Order: sequence, then structure tokens, then C-alpha cells
Amino acid sequence: MSDQAFKFKQFSIDQDRCAMKIGTDGVLLGAWSSLEHSPKSILDIGTGTGLISLMMAQRSDAPLIDALEIEENAYEQAVENFEKSDWGDRLFCYHAGFDEFVDEMQDEEKYDLIISNPPFHSEDYKTGDENRDQARFSDALPLTELIEGASLLLSEKGHFDLIIPFSEEQKAIEIASSHSLFPNKITRVKGTKESPVKRSLISLCFDKKDTVVDELILEISRHNYTKEFKDLVKDFYLKL
Repeated sequence: MSDQAFKFKQFSIDQDRCAMKIGTDGVLLGAWSSLEHSPKSILDIGTGTGLISLMMAQRSDAPLIDALEIEENAYEQAVENFEKSDWGDRLFCYHAGFDEFVDEMQDEEKYDLIISNPPFHSEDYKTGDENRDQARFSDALPLTELIEGASLLLSEKGHFDLIIPFSEEQKAIEIASSHSLFPNKITRVKGTKESPVKRSLISLCFDKKDTVVDELILEISRHNYTKEFKDLVKDFYLKL
């Protein structure tokens, strides 16, 4: 992935100092997350370049959009990306670990929407690039810690939305239930109709009700995108 700025329809993102570059997962989550409950406060955990926070700023009128990033270079770049956007007055980035942030904020702030594209590689190997490993590997922010912390920061009627590997879906639901969070909607993502499910988009809330489960297929063939995918991301990608 290039270090060049990534241009979207209403904002651009510099990513030359970020270990993890712009990817489909983040764009999917930022476009998929429901705003029907009109959140007034949003938290983006592990913001990286600031992509999802900027997507939330474009899509919503929320006056408070907080982002959290532990890696220093990514934090600094996210701040710069926020400042050069049209929504800099609504965007704020904290440079801290999630556990530290939860300890500090759980009695101070409750968020109507918490959103995260968390690190998910739990394999035993590492790349050797410390910043990339921190951004990419789940031992930097275990799923259990992420869900428990989100449950402490979420408002009563709020949603916690995340994207994870499909293989982690059941584990995430079990962890969530132990913190009184339940799946409101699950969208399973496939590259093509024939390919296996790769990702799960999950929206968790404190209200236990029937889960809406559907499927999103990204491509008909290489670079030939489905109507469903194009409709989802058309407000962001320049060429869709």
C-alpha cells in the first residue's frame, strides 16, 4: 500500500507515518455502522490514520467524536488528518492505551456509539516492525479487554460496532454476553459469492433482541464490485 495521501470524496488522509494503511475493513465498518439512534458522542478505538473518525464526522452531526491511538506516529498523523478536515472542531484524539483510557473515562464519559477496527492477527509470528505489530496483532488489545472496556464506556442505548475475522465471531459474542452486550446486527463479509466468509461486522448493545444476520459480497469478479458494496461506500470512494 502506498504512503501517498489517500483521497476520499470529502477528505484526504496522509498515511506515510502509520504502520497500518487504509484498508477495506475500516471503510466497510465506517460506512456500515448505523447512525439511526442519532449518537451525540462517538469513540473510535485504535483510530490509526483517523479514517473511521473522519467517516463518522462526514456521516453524522455528533458534536463529540473522540479517537484513541496508542502508537505515537499514528496518533500524530491522525491529529494532523483531523485538523486539515472540515470537521476539526468535532474531532479529538487521545494518545493513550485503552486500559488507561477506560480507567480515566468510565466515570466521566459515556458514548452513544463506540466503533473499532481492532488488531486481529493472533498468530505466533511477528513482522519485526514494532509499530506494525502493535497495530496489527491482537495481543496489543485482546478482544476480551476491548469488549469489557467498551461495555464500561457505552451509554445505556448505545451501540458498540466492530469488524473482526469471521473465525472470531462466536468468541466475541460469548465475551460480549458476559458483559451484558448482545448482537443487534451481524453482517458477514465475503470477497466473492464463491469465497468463504472472511469478516464479521457486529453491532452490540445492552438490549437483548433478535439478531439481524445478513451477508455482504464485495466483488462479482476482480475489481468488478457488487451493487450492495458500491451502495454502501459510494459516499467515500472517489471512483464508486
